[in-house]
Amino acid sequence: MATRFDPIRDIDRFISEVTRSNSTALPMDLFRDGENYVARIDMPGVRPESIDVDVEDRTLTVRAERDAEVSDGIEWLTRERPTGTAARQLTLGNRIAVDRIVADFKDGVLTLTIPVSEEAKPRKISISHSGNTTSADTAVNPGSSNVDA
Repeated sequence: MATRFDPIRDIDRFISEVTRSNSTALPMDLFRDGENYVARIDMPGVRPESIDVDVEDRTLTVRAERDAEVSDGIEWLTRERPTGTAARQLTLGNRIAVDRIVADFKDGVLTLTIPVSEEAKPRKISISHSGNTTSADTAVNPGSSNVDA
């Protein structure tokens, strides 16, 4: 029985100590584009220098800080936009090239490009034939000693 291998398994397990505290989860889209996984994480109102992305023990963590507006004399009527630390975690499979992850922040969206490792990519295996070849076989089937697949 063959099992399907997903390099970003347990992708729905984003709950961590950071997201269980007073921080806010960041909405994310995740998809595969050829040999890369791409995560787009919404971070409106976040300063780029407050974003931190790190990988430890196959767990990718994204943290960002959104400052609260502070002004004397303001009487808030409603305040729904979250402030403070926001975080998101991804558990990466062991077939991800962790050292080649790229992050780009543009228009309030952090894009992470997560490449599949070379070992995980499908490849063709060349087959060689190492049997004894007689002169009769060579005359009947010239070039039959090697097969390229």
